[in-house]
Formats: sequence, C-alpha cells, structure tokens
Amino acid sequence: MRRILLSFLFYMLMLNVAGAQLKSPDEFLGYELGTKFTAHDDVVAYCKYLGKNNGIRIQTYGKTYEQRELLVAVVSSKENMDNLEAIRKNNLGLSKGQSSVLKNQPAIVWLSYNVHGNEASCTETALKMLFTLVERKTKNVQDWLKNTVVIIDPCLNPDGRERYVNFFNEVSGHKPNPNPMAREHQEPWPSGRYNHYYFDLNRDWAWQTQVETKQRLSLYQQWMPEVHVDFHEQNYNEPYYFAPAAEPIHEDITKWQREFQVIVGRSNAKYFDAQGWQYFTKERFDLLYPSYGDTYPLYNGAIGMTYEQGGIGAGLAVATIDGDTLTLKDRIDHHYGSGITTLETISQHAGKLVDEFRLYFQRSIADPPGAYKTYVVKAENMSRLGKLAQLLKDNGIEYAFGGDKSLRGFNYENKKMEGFKLERNDLVVNLQQPKAVLASVLFEPSTTVNDSNTYDITAWALPYAYGLKAYGVKESVSGSYNASVKEEFKPLIVDKPYAWIFPWNALSDVQVLIALQKAGIRVRTAEEGFKSDGMMFSPGSLLVYRNENEKAVKNLSAKIAGIQKNLQCAVYTASSGYVESGKDFGSAVYPVLTTPKVAVVAGAGISSQSVGEIWHFFEQELHYPVTMIGEQSISTLDINKINVLILPDGTYADNINEKLASWVNIGGKIILFEDAISSVVEKKPFSVKVRDSLKNELKVNNFRRYGDRRQEDLSTTIPGAIFKVDLDVSHPLAAGLGKYYYALKTDDKIYEPLPKEWNIGVLKSNSYMAGIAGKSVLKKLDNGMLFGVQSVGKGTAVYLGSNILFRSFWENGKQMFANVVFLIN
Repeated sequence: MRRILLSFLFYMLMLNVAGAQLKSPDEFLGYELGTKFTAHDDVVAYCKYLGKNNGIRIQTYGKTYEQRELLVAVVSSKENMDNLEAIRKNNLGLSKGQSSVLKNQPAIVWLSYNVHGNEASCTETALKMLFTLVERKTKNVQDWLKNTVVIIDPCLNPDGRERYVNFFNEVSGHKPNPNPMAREHQEPWPSGRYNHYYFDLNRDWAWQTQVETKQRLSLYQQWMPEVHVDFHEQNYNEPYYFAPAAEPIHEDITKWQREFQVIVGRSNAKYFDAQGWQYFTKERFDLLYPSYGDTYPLYNGAIGMTYEQGGIGAGLAVATIDGDTLTLKDRIDHHYGSGITTLETISQHAGKLVDEFRLYFQRSIADPPGAYKTYVVKAENMSRLGKLAQLLKDNGIEYAFGGDKSLRGFNYENKKMEGFKLERNDLVVNLQQPKAVLASVLFEPSTTVNDSNTYDITAWALPYAYGLKAYGVKESVSGSYNASVKEEFKPLIVDKPYAWIFPWNALSDVQVLIALQKAGIRVRTAEEGFKSDGMMFSPGSLLVYRNENEKAVKNLSAKIAGIQKNLQCAVYTASSGYVESGKDFGSAVYPVLTTPKVAVVAGAGISSQSVGEIWHFFEQELHYPVTMIGEQSISTLDINKINVLILPDGTYADNINEKLASWVNIGGKIILFEDAISSVVEKKPFSVKVRDSLKNELKVNNFRRYGDRRQEDLSTTIPGAIFKVDLDVSHPLAAGLGKYYYALKTDDKIYEPLPKEWNIGVLKSNSYMAGIAGKSVLKKLDNGMLFGVQSVGKGTAVYLGSNILFRSFWENGKQMFANVVFLIN
C-alpha cells in the first residue's frame, strides 16, 4: 500500500514539474495564438510535443489526399489513462447492447475541429483547448477529466485549411485590414472549405467516400463516444450558434438526446450571458440529413451537436455590419468558452450519459424503430449489391444474405405492399441489432419531415441511391448466410473464338474496357441485346472481334486472358458471327468504341463540388486520366487531344455555345451537368429548351397576399427529393440500369422533349417518390426530359438534368455517367 502511495505521489510531483515546464501554444509557436493562422505541420508538431510525457495519447489515424497527417489527442485523468483500453472496450461493449462491466465508466467526448478548411479559428481553438486539458491548471479541469475521456481532432480537413491559410498569407499585409472589401476577405475559387477533391466533408460521415472520412470513421467506430461536438464557423456577421438544434428533428432522435441538447444549451447561454456575447439557438441548423457531424453521432447513440462561430472570410480581423471589429482572438475565445463549458456540463452528467448510451442500444435490439423490421435488397445487380454491403459494413450495420421464404413487403419501386420471394443472394438487414436506428434512417423509404425549412436534402434511401429493387418487411426476418455466392470464372481455354464478349452492368466492367483499350485492342459495344452460343447478352455488352484485332495486337488471346485474370471479370466467347437471336456481328448495331480523352472545365462560376465529384470519379474510382482546364481554353480544344468535354454544374460565358460549336461539329462529345445546360438553352447548334409548365397559369388578378408568403415559399422548395425517371432502355445511356433510374433533384428544372433527338430519361406524371418537394415544384417536374442526347454535326451533346454523381454516394448514377463517357460515341 505504501509503495502504491509513493508511486502516486511521485507521479503527481512529476506531473506538476512537467506542467510547470509545459509550453503554451504561444511559447511553442513563437507568436500569440490568434495573431496569425497556424500551419498544419505546426499543429501536428505541437500536439506531438504535448503528447510527450504528459499523460496523454496522440494517435495518427491516417493521411489526407495531399499526404497531410491526421491525428487525435486523447486526454483524461491519470487513472483513466492507465485504464484507457479497458474503458474503450467497455464503452464499445455498451454500443453493442452489453451491460457495463466497469465501475464509474467515464463518458467519452469527441471534439472535432475544422471540417471546413476556411472555418479556420477552429483549429486554433483546438490547440488552446488541448493545452488547457493537459496543463490541468484551469479550475476544476482535473475533476472533469475524472468523469470524461476527451478525444480532440484538431483538424479534420488539413488540405482545405492549408489552401485557405496559404491564400490569406499571400494576400494579407503587415497588419490585418478589417475592411470587408479587402482581398484578404475575398477568398477565390474553389475556397478552402472543401478537401482536395472539393468535397464537403461535413456531408460525408455516413457515405465515407473521402479518404479523410473513411479513416476517421474507422477510428470513431473503435470508440463510439457518448458526445460529439463539431466546431464550425458561419458568416462573420452572425452571432454564435449552439444547440439545441432547429426543426426538423428526425423522429428517431430520442427524448434524452433532445433534453441533453437543452441542458448544454442553457449552460452555454449562462456562460455567454456572463461575457455579454450574442448567440442564438433553435434556428437554421436542423437534425435530419444523416451524414453531418451532429446527426451521424446522434443516429449512433451519442449526443451530437454543432457549434457555429461567426468568422468565414474574417481573416485576422474584420469590420462587421454592426460596426464592431471581429478578431481571430475573439473567435477563439468564443469557441473555447463553449467547448470548456460543454465539457463541464458533460462531466456533471457523465453517469446519466453513459447509462442512456447503454439503454439506447439495448432498446435498438429489443424494439427497433420505424415501420419495418427488416429490409430485403434483391440481388439483381451483384456489383452494386456488393458495394451496398461494404457501405453497411463500414457503418457497423449487420446484414446477412439469402433464404427460401415467401414474404410480403413494401416495394420501393411502386410504393405498394406486395408478395415476393426471398432468394439465396438477396441482402437482408434485420433491424434487431445495435445499429438499428442508423440502418432504419438510411433505408427508410420516405423520411418524416415536420418542417420543410431544412438545411440539406430530405431523401437518401439507399435502394434508390444504389438503383436496387428492395422491400421493407414488417416482420423480423434473418438471412441464412454470411456471404453471397459469387460466380467463379475460369481462365479462357478457347484458342481462336470469333469474338470475346464481356458483360456491361457495373463499374468493374468499365475497368475491363479501360484495360482493353489501353492494350490497343479495338472494342465494340452491342446497342441491342443478342443470343450467342445459348447465352443472352444485354445491350452495352462489349465485344472484341478476333480477326480485326490479331494483326495489330500481338498475342491477343494471351492479353485478353491476362486482363480476365487480373480483373477477375466474366468473359465469354462466340464461336460464330451468326447469332441465334438479335443482329449478327457484322451489323451496324455493334459500333467500335472511341477511346475517351477527357477534359473537365473548372474555375470561377462553376460549382467546385460538381467539379470535384467528376474529378474524384475519374481519378479515385476509375483511375482514368482526366485533364482539368479553364473555360478560356475551350475555344482552343484539339479534337485529337480532347474528344470528351465535361461542363460541370455552374454558370458559363454567354458565348459558350460559339466556342463549342466547331469542336462538337467535327466529332467532339460535350456532357453538360445541370445548370451548365442553361448556358446553351435555345442557342445554336444546341436544341435543348427549358420546360415551364406554370407559365400559362399566371393570371392578372392573381395578386400575392403578404400573409401567404410562408405558404408560397414552401410551394417552391425542393431541398432534395427523389423522382423516378423512365428510361429508354434501347439507348446506350441506359445500359445496365433497367427501366427506371431514381434521380435526386435539388432544383425544379426540366426540359422540353428534344423534337428529333433522343429523350432517354423522362419524368412522367406521378414520378415523385420521396423527400420534400413543394406543390409548384411538383407541377414543374411533370412530363419532361431530364436526360437527353443530341447529335450535333459529327459530334454529340449529352444533357444531364440531375446530379448523377451526387456526393459520390449516388451509386446508380455512376453507372449512367460511365455509359455517357464510354458507350456513347
């Protein structure tokens, strides 16, 4: 006992010595915190400095696309740090519905800073917060840490933050200029808000499409905190925002989760009142969309909260609209004040937080939320089904496969209850599991929304996003198998076939085409289905004719066999050019595919997120070369170097059609996303026209009433809703997609049918499926073209009226985009 006491006293002595010698951020960095922005390398260096012999843990969890280090600091009391792994495992057990085995289990608190790179005071605040907790001199900090384990991520988005910091340092003078017109307050395109590929990482939590999110969520799933606080900035003219959140609040967010937001809000309000600082709550920032830094933790049993400090574009100092000067030091003080007050409040309620966390998962297993207890996704496209299974796995959602049972369920396609057969490879998600709430939210066919003034999209059901047939079943059904049965493809043994045939219904098939063309092999596509050697092949299938390739490509058979082996793809052979049904292989319905040489237009006026989605798709998913160009380069395009030009969503010059005309006429293919279409509407040589179904409904005596303005606003809103698009399955754009495509619409634009061209995707009456869409919007989005293809001279224009690559989680749209790029000549 005496030895234990002496050890403890020695530790406290060393802790006090270390604390006395501990450098503050000011001392370590060589400048006062808030007088300049701290570079990411210095942030990392200071965190690691604090991690040396100070009783905390620094854990690197990955790197960004630009190879910047991602890390967290774990801080708690000496006793908790000595027992940290047992605490983590016990907490993880709670998140699986188990009962606690440790006495006085502390609440785990995760504080996230700077998910948006240009909200730059957040990381500075993280350094101050971390120092305070490590130093342990601030009143009551040691007591708070007995009840809590604090995880601090100082910067979730280093690439974006460095983009902002470098911009500011390049344009600012010796002293900060508070004039809002100064260029240090005018951040250029694409801004530091986004990561390397211009993704908003605060919309990526559930989808995990970006490397930063994927690595962070892997660590998050190992801890499963009771509380997560996400520190942000908003417009610098805004006062501070903290929870409780605004409506709509998802119905599956529990009474306790709502109550604790109020408890924390009142604590913060008391602190801010004492300082005389302005703030607001219960406005603007809702709790619905499942992929935020507050909602995702909420759907995972935690208390998730967003804190917003005015500051975007403020630099080191800016004159606000009310005549005050807001400094970086002010912003740090406000964020630090809310953070330290929140930690105190959490410590005071740690026991209740842990207990409610345990009950959350036990209730999830015993009584899952929602109208359906099981979701069954049919195995009609094994590639997309496999990607859906991986998403569930990444989110810790349990699933199984198959069975042999007749069931009745809600059909996502027609929104009717009907009978169906559960088959061997069907994916089964039984909601009697710890992650029942998250699974229910991601699968629910239509989300209940009690206030349409939402901050983001209102529909995201995974079966629609993945383009898979699915059913919601009211009874509890378990899958019979842990894995699906995958067809195995044996190496080719046919020496001299007439042709090799490759299926086309998944992104993995695009990799096959890329490999074939890279090897110099001439590839054709089937514009119509056919039957050869007893097998049916669908439109879009790839064909390699032996005779037209073997002279130009040495060892043709061996190269194809090598591609098949490397990519583990399906490949079939045809013994003859004479087919059993459909057109013979000498027909014009098997055109040779041109190898795409792709450029994407980027720059001011263009949606950086749209650019990023396209850029990311080519580089990270297809690993296919793409050239990023400015709008000024369009008039100098060389058809021999660029034959596919993509115009992302955005605004372009009035004469863009003139710049494009000659290049398209000689064989170029232009792909226009969303508002890019507006730039060529009714401009030769393009024939697309906007459809306005409401223009004839206006009446002279239809005056507006001021009291009706709220209803008018609601009638024109569409924050993000899903519509069923009827596809022309005979066109290459629809290859592998089936009769319907589920489009996520965030605007009310639709187009007149192309009179002499191809209207491949159309919205018919009653095409609305889920999400908020006002009455006026529904009237507009009725009977019109959404996806179309027009011949322009020897070239092609493709019109994409919805974002088919939305945040890279709209998986079915990737197939359509691949069709547009690779199959349409």
